[in-house]
Amino acid sequence: MFSGLSHRSVKSEYMDDFSSGGEELSEALRHLRRLNRIFGASGPILYGIKELWIRSGRAPQLHIMDIGAGSGEINRQIVRWADRNGIGLRITLVDMTEEACREARKIFKDEPRVEAIRTNVFEIGEDAADILISSQFLHHFADEELPEVTGHMLRSSRLGVVVSDIHRHWISWSAVWLTTRLISTNRYIRHDGPLSVAKGFRSQDWKRLGLELGHCGNYVLKYTWKPLFRYSVVISK
Repeated sequence: MFSGLSHRSVKSEYMDDFSSGGEELSEALRHLRRLNRIFGASGPILYGIKELWIRSGRAPQLHIMDIGAGSGEINRQIVRWADRNGIGLRITLVDMTEEACREARKIFKDEPRVEAIRTNVFEIGEDAADILISSQFLHHFADEELPEVTGHMLRSSRLGVVVSDIHRHWISWSAVWLTTRLISTNRYIRHDGPLSVAKGFRSQDWKRLGLELGHCGNYVLKYTWKPLFRYSVVISK
């Protein structure tokens, strides 16, 4: 059953089909927020942001752009962290679907520091934000696409990029398969949840990406394994 996890799956997730959506996708985004809380999705992202912020000299102002943000709930933890540290924060949530942007605007309707825009990662301009982050976004791309996507994100950032994505492992696959069936009957969640693990990463994948980025510019990629079966990847400029 788990032999297919030796390599990244090339199957497409339902959420990659932008011709469908509507209420079923909106429901999936709400259920995905629950999954993210269960599996601690905000932790690896916040870990990387802190590292780049400290490296910047603890800048008093910070603009963070979340690529493929979905409804952006993990940014609640970033807002709380910024408040505790007296940081003047601005967050831009970026997603390709109107459903995701609508959900994000509901969540942050009382938070003027957070805005949601509908656009493509490749439409983001150079030096658009201090730090670009992505949570469970890169696994949607094939190996040969990763250097281009990540390279563009780096060019759009002033300090660097923070990535959180899933460790491709039979334990994480089993945990996600079971949890999705316990909390949801939504077809997006039940199909895409386990598949996202199969499309996830292992140590050698990050090492290969680091080498490919090193050929394109003065970038340094560091990755750290974090509970629960996630990687925190910090790419500094």
